[in-house]
Amino acid sequence: MKYRAFGRTGTETSVLGFGCMRLPIIGDDAGQIDEKLAIAMIRHAIDNGVNYIDTAYPYHKGTSEALTGKALKDGYRDKVFLATKLPVWLVESADDTERYLNEQLERLGTEYIDFYLVHSLNQDSWEKTRKHNVLPYLEKAREQGKIRHIGFSFHDRLGLFKEIVDAYPWDFTQIQLNYMDENYQAGVEGMKYAHGKGLGIVVMEPLRGGKLVRNIPEDILAKWKEADESRSPAEWALRWVFNHPEVSVVLSGMTTMPQVEENIRVSRDAAANSLSAEELNLIGNIRDMYLEKTKVLCTDCGYCLPCPEGVAIPSVFGLYNDAVAYATSAVSRRFYGGLVEKGADASRCVSCGACLPKCPQAIEIIDQLAEAHRFLTEEEKI
Repeated sequence: MKYRAFGRTGTETSVLGFGCMRLPIIGDDAGQIDEKLAIAMIRHAIDNGVNYIDTAYPYHKGTSEALTGKALKDGYRDKVFLATKLPVWLVESADDTERYLNEQLERLGTEYIDFYLVHSLNQDSWEKTRKHNVLPYLEKAREQGKIRHIGFSFHDRLGLFKEIVDAYPWDFTQIQLNYMDENYQAGVEGMKYAHGKGLGIVVMEPLRGGKLVRNIPEDILAKWKEADESRSPAEWALRWVFNHPEVSVVLSGMTTMPQVEENIRVSRDAAANSLSAEELNLIGNIRDMYLEKTKVLCTDCGYCLPCPEGVAIPSVFGLYNDAVAYATSAVSRRFYGGLVEKGADASRCVSCGACLPKCPQAIEIIDQLAEAHRFLTEEEKI
C-alpha cells in the first residue's frame, strides 16, 4: 500500500480509502447491510494497509455508521483514521451540531473522529453552516478531543468552492473527481487550488458511482483494449485519479470482496505522475466517447429523495443513461414499466421543485425527468 501526506495535518494516509456508502446489502433494501460480508471486507482492506475509513450520517439509510463501528472493534479502530460527516442540511439551530456529533460518536462506538466533514456543501448549506455557527462549535469539539481535523465535502460551482476554501483554515476537503468530471464542480482546478492552500484532498466517486465499470459499451471496451497494458476499466479509472500528486486519498465504495482485492492491488502499483502521455490520451478518447452517449450526469447519490410524489428519480435517470450510453433500450424500457406499475415513474412529477436544491450535481431534474419519460415510453426516440 502506498501512503501520501494528508495536507498540512502531519499525517500520512493510504492512497486507497474505504468508502462505506455502497456496502453489500441483503435484497434490494439499502438499509439492510450484509453485516458479516461488509465487516470482512473492511477488515480485509485494513489488514492490507488501508488506513482511511469513510462513512456518513445518512449512508445506507442511517445504518452505515453503526456497521462501520462494529467493523472497527477488536483493535481495528486503532489502526485507522476514521472519517464521517455532519448532516448540515438537518441543522436548524446551534445546538443541533453538537447533538448530531454526539449521536455519531455513539453510533460509531468511538470517543473521537479523526476527520470530521461538513457534509455536501453547496450554496444553501454553506449559508446554513455560517448561520448556525457550525464551525465555531467544531473548533470547540476539537478542543474537547471529539474530533481531530475539520473539513468539508463539496457539490456545487467552482467559484463557491474557492470561496469556501478561503473562508476558513480547513484541514482538508472531499471532492468528486474522475476522468469524466475533471472540469465538473470543483474539478481539477479546484483540487489544485485547495492543495495549494495546504488542504488534504480526498476524492470521491473515482468510478462515477460505478458508471465507468458497469455495462460498458462494446466500442469503449474495444478502445480500452488498444492500450499496451491490459487493465480493467476500474483500474484505468483509479490510476487516472492516483496520477494526480495533489490527491491524498481516493475513496472507493466497494460492494464485493473481489472489488476490495482489485483496488488494493491497483493502489499498491499506482503512483503519482505514472501515466504516460499515450495512456492519458487514451483515457481522453474514452472520455469523449462517453460524453457523446451520456444524457444526465447523475451519480445515484440519492440526495434528491424522497420525492413528495414518489418519483424514483435516480432510478429513472439510471435507466435513461443506461439505455442511451450502454445500448440497453429494451431492457431499460422494461424496467421502467415496473416503475410505472409502482407509481414511481417520471410522469408523477408535478414540478414542485423540492428535489432541485438537494441535488449535488445541480441537475435540472424536472426537465430531465420529462425527457427521460418521453424516451423510456418510446414517445421520443434517439
